[in-house]
Amino acid sequence: MSKLGRVSKTLSDNFDEDLLLQEPMSVWKRTFKRLWSRRSGKIGLLLIGFIFLIAFAAPVIAPYDPHEVLIGKEIVKLKKREGPCIHMLGCDSAKPQHIMGIDGNYRDQFSRIIYGSRISLSIGFSTVTFAVTGGVLLGALAAFFGGWIDNIIMRLMDVILGFPSLLLAIAIVAVLGPGIRNALLAIAIVTLPAYARLTRASVLTVKELDFVKASITLGASPTRLLLFRILPNSLTPVVVLATLGIATAILDAAGLSFLGLGAQPPMPEWGTMLGSERNQVFSAPHLVFFPGIAIMITVLAFNLFGDGLRDALDPRLND
Repeated sequence: MSKLGRVSKTLSDNFDEDLLLQEPMSVWKRTFKRLWSRRSGKIGLLLIGFIFLIAFAAPVIAPYDPHEVLIGKEIVKLKKREGPCIHMLGCDSAKPQHIMGIDGNYRDQFSRIIYGSRISLSIGFSTVTFAVTGGVLLGALAAFFGGWIDNIIMRLMDVILGFPSLLLAIAIVAVLGPGIRNALLAIAIVTLPAYARLTRASVLTVKELDFVKASITLGASPTRLLLFRILPNSLTPVVVLATLGIATAILDAAGLSFLGLGAQPPMPEWGTMLGSERNQVFSAPHLVFFPGIAIMITVLAFNLFGDGLRDALDPRLND
């Protein structure tokens, strides 16, 4: 028996007819399976789910309104920047329980941290949505049409990339004025070139594939070709970058708020809370520690999820 015949017989002996009866696994299901099989992706996904749960249930979890000043509303007289009081850990049960302490304006720190999750998630997703939309549009147009359109768009992106991102964001907010909306706009502008360049590179690769040439041969219009053939097959790396970009946006917004250029008091934004109590790092460390931990956990969650998603979408890795 020839070698080819032996291989054919081996394959036929090991062939499982049940495989033909199984339903094909969808791309999203396969991606989630591969994501869940990776430790970083699993931990990141669980942390993000936990943060979303906290943000969604903030009115139920938080014992106080985040803006409520507690002077005269407690049985026991409060002290400014009083430390955490947890009854289970030995704090006097006669005192009201504030598990993360009281800030400098007699507000419950725990309630402000909980409500701050809503603001930080809103910042991350709104900023990335704006940056991805603009970056994908500009990058796709530059790659698809080429020529002078490509040169103008890419030179504009190069100009933005020529400045340090945080410094440029500070300059934009300084011109527009401090505030959460202007800070979000500034962060979106400085991160937009990354999405534009990545989309351009991806579209240039996809437009040379055989199925695109076949669509051109069949008479597909440029608009249909770009929107329904090229762009959907070019967005995988953009999705991964956007996931990591949420963490960067939250961190940058917290930095601008810390400097007094982003969210303004009394908004319970984590960076603003850090900036308001930065001089109390030794006398009231809990007022700096808890917002910092909240920022760290949120940024870490999206970074882990982004790393896991990148591996899950990489066809070179095995299931």
